[in-house]
Amino acid sequence: MEDEVLLDTASCEVVTTRNVLASIEAVFKAWTDPVHLIRWWGPRRFSNTFIEFDLRQGGKWRFVMHGPAKRDYPNECEFMEIVPPQLVAWNHISDPPFLAVASFRTVTKRITNITFTMRFNTAEECADLKHYSMFNNEQAFDRLENELEIIEPQSADFRVRK
Repeated sequence: MEDEVLLDTASCEVVTTRNVLASIEAVFKAWTDPVHLIRWWGPRRFSNTFIEFDLRQGGKWRFVMHGPAKRDYPNECEFMEIVPPQLVAWNHISDPPFLAVASFRTVTKRITNITFTMRFNTAEECADLKHYSMFNNEQAFDRLENELEIIEPQSADFRVRK
């Protein structure tokens, strides 16, 4: 029975992971400071307007993502848990609804592992959005790495080349 629950949960999740060249504190700041978050959140060529960003349990995060085709995507979220500097979790209330969990783990002093999980209500919803979500998450993580360079500049000797 437990195996069935675990398999079902996995079929409802999109998980994106990446090791980044930044301290866990810098990564947490990029995810929780709206000055930084607004600049990298979302895929390439998207921008954001933050309407509300109340980073506390039960606090609201309302924003509009502006797509490259001049289409707007309103978003409403509620923060569920914040554990500095390891975790930020929120419910994405607007369509499509999902639970988002961003967790951060120190690999070395200069490298942090990020695991971003989007848990949808059903396997069908997840399947419909999985490819799109994974592609967009990777683009957002690319933008995040650029923002981390602003928060915590690294010497050229330590930059990771792609």
